[in-house]
Amino acid sequence: MKRIRFLLAIAGLACCAIAPAAEPAPARTQAEVRQLLDFVAASGCQFKRNGEWHDAKAARAHLERKYEYLRDRNMAPNAEAFIARAATESSFSGKPYQARCGNAQPIPSAQWLTTELKRLRAAQK
Repeated sequence: MKRIRFLLAIAGLACCAIAPAAEPAPARTQAEVRQLLDFVAASGCQFKRNGEWHDAKAARAHLERKYEYLRDRNMAPNAEAFIARAATESSFSGKPYQARCGNAQPIPSAQWLTTELKRLRAAQK
């Protein structure tokens, strides 16, 4: 039994040594995603996912968890990938996310965030 545990431990270490370390997302990407997350939180808008409306604070927390998952797997190399992979639709149900601000009609969250990303980039020039 001790020998089996020892062999399993060695195999686990070997796997870890072989697996490439995740590269951190570029600083610009991280900054832009943080700005988008802050925009969501400060918007006062509602965010629809899986058929239910959530407040801005809950929407930010949800999107931040999804971003961390993607970032840890090198799946969000830029802000556009974050929007496409984390903020467009539910990875659970496949239903599109929507944003609703005040009395305005809901719009796709990808459109809402892409517009804000363009505004952020234009302001930096």
